[in-house]
Amino acid sequence: MNTKLEIAFFVLAGIAILLGAVWIIITEKRLKRFFLGKKAKDLEDTIVVLEQEIAKLNKAKDNIEKEITEINGKLKKSIRGLETIRFNPFPDQGGNQSFAVGMLDEEGNGLVISSLYSRERMSIFAKPIKNGKSEYELSAEENRALEKAKV
Repeated sequence: MNTKLEIAFFVLAGIAILLGAVWIIITEKRLKRFFLGKKAKDLEDTIVVLEQEIAKLNKAKDNIEKEITEINGKLKKSIRGLETIRFNPFPDQGGNQSFAVGMLDEEGNGLVISSLYSRERMSIFAKPIKNGKSEYELSAEENRALEKAKV
């Protein structure tokens, strides 16, 4: 009876070895198809290059984000609202040669420049604006230019 067990054991061992060999052959064919003439070293180099490129892209993205933040900060301080009002302060003289210009940034800071024109002289005034208000008295035309310039 020992001989039958021994024969069965050798048969099962032979089948296991045969199946292992088939598995190895199939796996090797798959690997050859995967590499398609490339060497493992080539793939490793490709992976290293890709990692370097990703690092460069991340650095560029960080720089761009920093620049966008700086640009947004500058943009808030740039003139966003601009309005010109022409008027005639002296009805008996000339046309609408006088003007008021309101210039404001996003936060309501800026200035109003106005010019009063008459035949004898021309006067120019500049009044700073903080948070939409001036510490100097504004004329009706200056107020209108300022209101229209608000973003």
